[in-house]
Formats: sequence, C-alpha cells, structure tokens
Amino acid sequence: MKKALLLLALILIFSCKEENEQATTSTEEMETPSDSIPEREYAVLDSQVLDKDALWAPFAKDLEKFSEADYNRVKSLAFEKAIPQIQEAVSNGKLSYEELVLFYLSRIKKYDRDNALSLNSVIALNPDVVAQARKLDEQDHITKDYYSIYGMPILLKDNINAAGMPTTAGAVVFEDNNAEDAFITQQLKENGALILGKANLSEWAYFFCNDCPSGYSAIGGQTLNPYGRKIHDTGGSSSGSGVSMAANFAVAAVGSETSGSILSPSSANSVVGLKPTIGLLSRGGIVPISSTLDTPGPMTRSVIDNAILLEAMTGLDSEDSKAVALNAPKADYVSALKDLDAKAFLSEKRLGYYKSYEDTLYVQAVAALQDAGATLIELERPEIDLPNFLRVLNLDMKVDLPAYIASYGAKDLAVKDLNDITAFNKEDSVVRMPYGQGLLYGVLKDSATEEEFTAIKDTLERNGREFFDEPLKANNLDAVLSINNYMAGYAAVAKYPAITVPMGYSETNQPMGLTFIAPTLSEDLLLRLAYAYESVSQKRKAPADFLK
Repeated sequence: MKKALLLLALILIFSCKEENEQATTSTEEMETPSDSIPEREYAVLDSQVLDKDALWAPFAKDLEKFSEADYNRVKSLAFEKAIPQIQEAVSNGKLSYEELVLFYLSRIKKYDRDNALSLNSVIALNPDVVAQARKLDEQDHITKDYYSIYGMPILLKDNINAAGMPTTAGAVVFEDNNAEDAFITQQLKENGALILGKANLSEWAYFFCNDCPSGYSAIGGQTLNPYGRKIHDTGGSSSGSGVSMAANFAVAAVGSETSGSILSPSSANSVVGLKPTIGLLSRGGIVPISSTLDTPGPMTRSVIDNAILLEAMTGLDSEDSKAVALNAPKADYVSALKDLDAKAFLSEKRLGYYKSYEDTLYVQAVAALQDAGATLIELERPEIDLPNFLRVLNLDMKVDLPAYIASYGAKDLAVKDLNDITAFNKEDSVVRMPYGQGLLYGVLKDSATEEEFTAIKDTLERNGREFFDEPLKANNLDAVLSINNYMAGYAAVAKYPAITVPMGYSETNQPMGLTFIAPTLSEDLLLRLAYAYESVSQKRKAPADFLK
C-alpha cells in the first residue's frame, strides 16, 4: 500500500493521474484516526553527501552572538509575518536585515537536520548572506516601501542558478555546478533581495526514478512534511521550497513547475504557490525538464508576499524564446491587492467548481466563497485525455538538459548529456541512485521526428485549453476551482496559470489547498481571487511542532 501511494504521488506530478482517484485517496486518509497512521518507510532518510559542518562554518561567529533573547525578539516581529509587516518593523528601527537573516539561519540550524524534528528542506546556504544583509543595513536609504522585496531573505529551489552556491538539481553529478546567476536570480538581486540559500527538491525535479518518494535527492536527503513527519507526503518537486515556507525558514521561496511541482508541495505544506503562465518568468539558468512546460514561480505563506515575489522576478529575458513570444506587459500585481475589498470583489465573480470532488474541505471552501458573495457554478468534468504527455518531457529533456549544461552550467562540468549522467550514477548506485534512474532511461530510449513532436505538443495544448475553455465560456466564468494539483497537467499543457491557497487540514492534519485556474496571463485576477479567499477563510496555521 505504501509503495502504491508513493507511486501515485509521483504520477500526480507529471502524468495527469485521474482526479477522482486522487480524491478517493484523500477521503480515505481523512477517515483514518491520526494516532493510527503508520509512518512512511524510506530507503534513504539523511543525505550521505552533504557536508553539514561546511554548511554552517561561515556563520559560526555571527550565530554565537545572536542570543536567545535576540531570537525571541526577532521572532515576535517576523514569525508568520508578511513582508509589509516585516518591512514596517525595519523602517521603524525595531529590526535589521542582518537580524532577520540570523533569525532564519537560527531556525534552519535548529530544525532542519540532525534532530528529532529534522525536515531536510535546505540544501545549501549563501556564505555571504550575513555580510550582504549588513551592507543593506548600512545604506543611507532604508526602503519605506513596505511592499518591497528589498532585504528579504529568499530561498531558491536548487535547480535555479545562484552565484556562490552550486546548482545541483539534487544530483551528485552536479555537486560542483558553480554557475552564474539565473535571470530571475539577477532580477531578485537587482530589487534588493537577499539570496539566503537553496531548497532541497525531488531530484532532477522529480524526473529521475520510477517509484522514489517525493522530496528525495541524493544531495539533500529526504525532505519531510512539518505537518506530519514521515506521515504526510511533502509533494514535489519543489518540496524543500514548500517545507521551508511552512516552517518559517525564510521570508519567501522560489519553486519551479513542469506539471504540479509548485502546486503540489504548496498544497501539501499549507502555503501559497503560483504557477505562472509559461514565459511570464524567465527559465534561463534553471536546470530543465521541458522547455515546453517549465516555469519558475513564487511560494510564500501569504498571497500578498506571493505577489511581491512574482513582481520582483519579472522582466523580459531576450534569451528565453517563450518569454519573447509571450512578450507579457509589465504588471503591477501588488497594487491591486493593497486595498482590495474581498466581498465586494467576489460579488462580481463567477467561479466554476467540480461536483465530482466531494472532499469536505473543498465543499467548505466553495461554500465560503459563495457566502462571501461569489457566484458558484457546478460543473461536469470534461472527458478529455492528454495523450503522450510523458513523451513531451522525455523528448524535451533529451535536448534541453544538454543545452542547459552548454549555456548555463559550470564550465568544468565533466558531463555533457544524459548518457554521461546515467553512466556516472551507475558508478556508485547506492549513493547516487538508490531508487534507480528509470525515468532517465526512458528519456534516452524515446525519440520522434520534429513533425511528430510538434503534433504531440499541439494536440496536448488544444486538449488542455478545451478542458478549461468550454466550461469557462459556456458559463461565463472568471476561473475554475480545483484541489491541490489535481488539474495541474491540463493547466500545464494549456499553458494556463494556477494558484493554490491553504483551505484547511484533514482529520489527520494533512494540509489541502484550494486551487484557482484561469486563462493565459490571468495572474492579476488569480492573485486577487486568492487574496479574497484567503481574507474570508484564514485557513493557514503554522505546524505545531515548529512554533518555538
């Protein structure tokens, strides 16, 4: 049974498993008494590769000076607080950016590894981040914009390049991939963000092994869910980004998604995750699966923080063909949320929900939106397939990963393509591939002509858009409502954005998310819908074991 559940979790990420099967699993788990839930069994728990002493060596002196009293004072100003609240405390002289960094470093050191509550969510730390924060504090101008990313410590999923730290994708073969900043990393730095470190992930963004658990990588070990360690799945592949947000290890985190890899761990860890329109954010300098479907996206504890982070990462990357083709106008996602009247906004919105989803929390979320004034329309789920979905990932990765290595990887990487990578892993399979590398073998075996591949992608995009567009148009809807990442595959191939917001917890304390999906470049609408639902529901709570 456990192996079946792990396999189901994998399928959720990239192959559009039927949503009614997912809902059945959810219902079964909700009916299980919490004191009888068996712990998951993992072949590998802790990293056999990560040098934890080296990880913490740059911060020893600074953390020694950061007393428990300092920690508790900063905690009162930062724990579970949104960016505007933190920036106000800095502006009023109650908090410095250096103290904020030391607070998050203290929490990571306290909870993330080598103890009974370890989560294994952080894979690397920026050795210069304290000095960088101190430099910001020394500037004559401290930002008065409470909605700014300036000075905010951010974690990046470890498939996103950041100078000063290797970008591993969780794989030993990339352990020394010391590359230059990704485009979105540059954007964050230009807007004053502090890159705190890298978050663990499902290795190769969960496109590596056939039946491995989500959240596992050879470099980072097994990421665990703070709402139920070894009980609830972390979701993947942006597992560390979701877990680190839930446990308050940074102000915000960046994940990436091909199909469900932001929505899944955000929902599983009770945080807000936005999968943007493909091309809205640059993919340059991000280890890829699929140039057709990949996108980075913000993962945060609140919707306002999500908008702030999204806005800070936007910018046209002339080297990203999807970004150039989309040519999205510069949007102000934050202003629309500052004075939003949730009920007045919702009273003008028409939302579709699927009656086949009988999950209790989903029913309650639909009722909450209806009570707040929104018009809710019950929908039948379209019977539309996504043929050859897996082949898009196979065919893209075979080309896109070598292209990343050549254009964005460290110049001294010893591998150039997937043949080199799979051969490297076989040299020490126990450490490098304890769950095998079946999906990479699948990539190597797959092939298609350019015409065949184009036809596959065209069919998928057409089917994905039909899945959403028919009910949207027939009912004059603004968006449709889903659960977690249940419709992630359809949103992926349609290239439609989606956002998930905490909608509560099952009887076993398993977090669940309400997901809004709308057509291309609807990020502004989705953020307002998510903000309005968040305002009327207020469902997020920090995990009980990580409150101190």
